[in-house]
Amino acid sequence: MSICLGFETWTNFHQKSQDMGAHSTVVFADLTGSTAVFESMGNARAAETVTRLTQWIAAVCEAHQGRVVKTLGDGVLAVFQSGDWATRAALEMQRNHQKRIQTWPPALRMELQIGMASGDVLEVDGDCYGDAVNLASRLSDLAGPRQIWATQSVIDELNGQEVRHRSLGPINIRGKSEMPVVYRIDWQDESLEFLTMPATLAQMNRPKEASFGKIELSWLDVRQTFNATDLPIYLGRVDDAEFVVNDPRVSRLHARLESRKGSCVLVDVSTYGTWVQFRNATGISGEIALRRDECVLHGNGQISLGAPLSDLSAPVVNFDTTGGLMVLSR
Repeated sequence: MSICLGFETWTNFHQKSQDMGAHSTVVFADLTGSTAVFESMGNARAAETVTRLTQWIAAVCEAHQGRVVKTLGDGVLAVFQSGDWATRAALEMQRNHQKRIQTWPPALRMELQIGMASGDVLEVDGDCYGDAVNLASRLSDLAGPRQIWATQSVIDELNGQEVRHRSLGPINIRGKSEMPVVYRIDWQDESLEFLTMPATLAQMNRPKEASFGKIELSWLDVRQTFNATDLPIYLGRVDDAEFVVNDPRVSRLHARLESRKGSCVLVDVSTYGTWVQFRNATGISGEIALRRDECVLHGNGQISLGAPLSDLSAPVVNFDTTGGLMVLSR
């Protein structure tokens, strides 16, 4: 079937698709925990609260030269002309949102998780399309509460802005044949030893051998060390797993550790999910929930199998990729 567009129709389509320019930075900002808020407050009050928050997120984007494409229930999709302005907006969102919710009852606190990616973006009839859009959406899902994850292309556009960030290494993104290098952008005051400054400085100070070499795991009185060459291994409830966690909430083979391109990757293959937290200079980072997803393990932290870390009875495995296992208090 051949499709013929009249000159006027084609011109209108072309103008609509070029409104944002060929290159943009896409930001997905999502609120987590809204389901619990609807249960606690009721539909009407919860909907009003979520709407006010998404309107505020949209206003922050617009104040930093961003353009709001659409709101998605409890999230906002916006585009910026550069990663510099997009990062400024994301930092303001996290900092001010955290100040706001400190006075809220714990059951009503909705955290922000943000994903950012730069690339060619096409807008058609009020929506936008492109690899950067898909990638920013996936990073928002993977980032977890209180996190900002961004691609290398965003970091390259910081234009000297002093933003601390840490490379999480190449991360497997569903639907992409190549694993993009992902960075966690920090919005809190933390030690410069843990985080890196803009990319050029990070490369200058980067150790010669930064590849993952081994990981140490600890659960109760069980402690084991696995070299990169030992991987892949499984964490699970049965003896077939290389690291056994005997708890009914843990699946027979619950999670897999893989060595990929110098990084240690945790892959959830369980029934009930896996939760991860990282330890940094000021304490414990936000919790990342994995449901048939994966994340790069770096530094040290905790892996909770079958239940969130907020459940004090959850089976929690401590991990360390730096060579000295630190058992984290619960």
